[in-house]
Amino acid sequence: MIAKLILVNALSNYSIFVCFDDGTQGTVDLTHLAHKGIFQEWDKNNLFRQVHIDSFGAVAWNDAIDICPDSLYLQLKGITFEQWQTKNNKSYATN
Repeated sequence: MIAKLILVNALSNYSIFVCFDDGTQGTVDLTHLAHKGIFQEWDKNNLFRQVHIDSFGAVAWNDAIDICPDSLYLQLKGITFEQWQTKNNKSYATN
């Protein structure tokens, strides 16, 4: 994990506010997911407003819908995973 997600709140228009333990925070627009596939569920029973951090540290709405917090972190930083790796001297083997 890049940084630990410590806060998530639903905003209007399919956006969420997220905050990470290193101080990185901001608004993430998720409209590109709305009304598609499993994310159609957001419109039922006000589900989108029920966003929370699940037991694995992911941004979640229920047992079926979650988003990796690392991708949100990188989006807020405006960098790729490879750029983060280089900047933080991290190396992960891939096979």
